Amino acid sequence: MDNEKVYAMQFAKIYPLLTAKAQKKGRTIDEVNQVICWLTGYTAEELGDAVNRQVTYRTFFENAPALNPNRKRITGTVCGVRVETIQEPLMQEIRYLDKLIDELAKGKPMEKILRK
Repeated sequence: MDNEKVYAMQFAKIYPLLTAKAQKKGRTIDEVNQVICWLTGYTAEELGDAVNRQVTYRTFFENAPALNPNRKRITGTVCGVRVETIQEPLMQEIRYLDKLIDELAKGKPMEKILRK
């Protein structure tokens, strides 16, 4: 899929997919929110507002209050691509989120997911 199409997707349409993936594996919406807030610096309330305002993926990440500096420690593959080698900064942020949700769904402990 073309990067611009991904960037134009509504975060409100992606968010339920992220939560469903985690919930299918016994994780909670609160844990998904914790991961998203850790990555982006949004508060839980700001995250809810972003979903309700139906911002694009681009806007969601561009307006992130404080991208976590420890996100650079996220490594591994998503859809066969190593997240640490992605050249496009916005796509890398999106893939960081995908990777964190994958780790959550695979049962990884929250301390490890949040790179503590």
